[in-house]
Amino acid sequence: MSFGIIGSGSWGTALAKILTDNGETIHWWIRNQESIDYFNKRSHNPHYLPSAKFDITKTKFSSNIEEVIQNAEYLVMAVPSAYVVSVLSSLPKNIFSGKKIISAIKGILPKENLLLNDYLSSSFDFATDNYFAVLGPCHAEEVAAEKLSYLTFAGIDEAETGSIAEHFKSPYLKTIVNKDINGVQYAAVLKNIYALGAGIAHGLDYGDNFLSVLIANSADEMAVFLRKAGIINAEVGYIEHGGKNIANESHNNYAASVYLGDLLVTCYSLYSRNRAFGNMIGKGYSVKAAQLELNMVAEGLNASRCMQAINQTIEAEMPIATTVYKILWENLPAAEGFRYIEENLI
Repeated sequence: MSFGIIGSGSWGTALAKILTDNGETIHWWIRNQESIDYFNKRSHNPHYLPSAKFDITKTKFSSNIEEVIQNAEYLVMAVPSAYVVSVLSSLPKNIFSGKKIISAIKGILPKENLLLNDYLSSSFDFATDNYFAVLGPCHAEEVAAEKLSYLTFAGIDEAETGSIAEHFKSPYLKTIVNKDINGVQYAAVLKNIYALGAGIAHGLDYGDNFLSVLIANSADEMAVFLRKAGIINAEVGYIEHGGKNIANESHNNYAASVYLGDLLVTCYSLYSRNRAFGNMIGKGYSVKAAQLELNMVAEGLNASRCMQAINQTIEAEMPIATTVYKILWENLPAAEGFRYIEENLI
């Protein structure tokens, strides 16, 4: 397999490290030639995860995205969701012909309100059979530090999905195979919104007792949306693994790491950008001020507006996500919003 990485943020850098640690040669698109020159000289990303050292002989950098796409069979998409369209829209419509795309994007395209696979299908006539998603409770900082983590690879073709996952497996990275492409992506979008809520609660000085109830209710609210959207993996306490090793395959289990696990770590971890962003909102920062202070993309901000629009069709009852949206986009005072949430928790 030949891999290409599109994006050089912290998560793209962590995934590139996994592949090169496993001996894979990668083609890596980095927009800025100055960053490429620094990377080649110092063997680490100048902007993200500076402690992660790379074998430069395994990395072929290019500031030409078409060159990277042409040289790779498997493309890992790791740009923030807000920038996907600007990065891809000028490319030839047939450029992904014969390619496999692995989405590492933990968000939704904000203007289109689309998952990446739906955008690729409509704009590039890209078949979902050739689309895969890699998600789960994996903060890039811990992956770079080689702390044990679990990644779930979702795809329609389980054999192909498993083959891809094998290339990422390592002593510090366990892999799981899953067929629920839309479900894992929507879960990744929603958990960022709930992590914003957890951060707002912390900023408002709520304690751990309240936070645990808030996150438990958020998990239930997420499951409600997934069920109403027709997602299969929304059951707890039931695991179907077809007689295979359960560590390698996860079906019909909402408590699995890619759903509930990712929600928990994003709400609790100090590495969580969304939690940090929400914390600033709870302490009285404006959205603009929080964006400037964080200086990184908090996917939950745009996701809250996108999911509000998407849920106009799904019609799931989502009081927590709706309140977070109103705080961020309709100037609802955070304290007032959380007084409403208090009355709706069980």
